[in-house]
Amino acid sequence: MRGIRVCHINSTASGGGVAEMLGSLVPLCSTLGIQADWRLITGDEQFFRVTKTFHNALQSAGLDLREEALAGYLERNRVSAEQVHDEYDVYVVHDPQPLAIRHFASTDHSKWIWRCHIDSSKPNPPTWEFVRPFVEEYDAVVFTMESFQPADLNASCLRFVPPAIDPLSTKNLELDEDLYCRVLVELGISLRKPVLLQVSRFDPWKDPLGVIRAFHLVKQEIPALQLVLAGGMATDDPQGGEMLEALRTEAAGDRDIHVFTNLGNLEINALQRAAYAIIQKSIKEGFGLVVSEAFWKRKPVVAGNAGGIPLQFPDDYQGFLVESVEECAQRLSTLLKQPAQAQGFGAAGNAKVTADFLLPRLLRDELQLFADVL
Repeated sequence: MRGIRVCHINSTASGGGVAEMLGSLVPLCSTLGIQADWRLITGDEQFFRVTKTFHNALQSAGLDLREEALAGYLERNRVSAEQVHDEYDVYVVHDPQPLAIRHFASTDHSKWIWRCHIDSSKPNPPTWEFVRPFVEEYDAVVFTMESFQPADLNASCLRFVPPAIDPLSTKNLELDEDLYCRVLVELGISLRKPVLLQVSRFDPWKDPLGVIRAFHLVKQEIPALQLVLAGGMATDDPQGGEMLEALRTEAAGDRDIHVFTNLGNLEINALQRAAYAIIQKSIKEGFGLVVSEAFWKRKPVVAGNAGGIPLQFPDDYQGFLVESVEECAQRLSTLLKQPAQAQGFGAAGNAKVTADFLLPRLLRDELQLFADVL
C-alpha cells in the first residue's frame, strides 16, 4: 500500500466522531508512506439542514424533503465534484452530506468508497429511495456493523468496520490528577461532589433532556451530586443550537447541572477522568466513540442500548445498557452505591477497548479495504 493516494471527504473539521477519527487516521497513514489528504464539502445553513434531515431519515425518522431542497443538495455536491480529479487512487466519502459527489465526479481511474457511520438498517422509505442509487454507484460501501445496512442495498463490495480511538490524542492521553482537578475548578465544578458526565453533540438522538431527568431521579437518593453536559456545536448540525436552548431551560435553577459547549480536547479529557461515571443515553447511535473513550479511562458507563454501543461493552456488564430514563437512573444509583463494582466495570471496559477499539486496528482494516478495491 505504500505510495497510494487516498482522499477522505466529509462535511466538518470538528465537532463529531468522524472528524475526530480522521484527525488521527490521516496523519498516521501519511507516516506509513500513504499520501493521505482530507477535504471538506462546504455549504450554507440550508444545505446542512437538508443533510441533517437525511441523517435523521436514514436512522428511520419520518421526514420527507421537498424537491427544491433535494435540488439544492445535488447542486452543492455537483459544485464540489468539480474540484475532484484523478489525482487520488481512492476517495473515501463519509456519511450522507457529500454522498452524491461520486455521481458528478469525472474520475476514470479512482476507486470510490462510501463510509456510512450511522445505523441505516430501517431508513425512511422516500429518503432511501432518493439516496440508494447514489450509494450503489460506489466501488465499496462500509458500515460500522452488519446490522446497520439496509436490507435491499445492492453493493458490489460490502464491508463492516467499526471506528476506533487514538490513545495518544490530547483527549485520551494520561493526565495527572492535579491537572484535571485544576481544570474542574476553572470550569466552576465542585471537587466535593461526584460528577456524572455526558459528552455528546446536542442532538435529540443523544437524549440529553433524558439525561437531566435521570439525574434528577438519582439526586432524590443522592443529593450531593453533579451533572456535566459537554457538547460540541458541529458546523454540519444546525439543530444543535435549538437543543442547547432546550437544555438550558430544563436545567434552569439547578446549580449542580453544568452545560458547556465546544470545550477543548484537554478539558474533555479532564472531565472524563474526573467523572465518577459516564452517561451516553443515545436513542439512536452510529458507534458512540465516547463510550470507548470512557472505558479507556477506566470509567463505568451507563448507555442507551443503541447502535454500536453494545459492541463496546464487556460481556459481564451488558446490564448497564438501558432503554428508559428510569432504568438509566437506577443503574447510575447502583454504581454510586457500589464503588467496587464501578471500579471493576471500568477495568473490564479498558480491557475491551484495548483489544478491539484502538487506532492501529482501524488502520489495519482500512488498508485491507484499500487493497480489496484497488
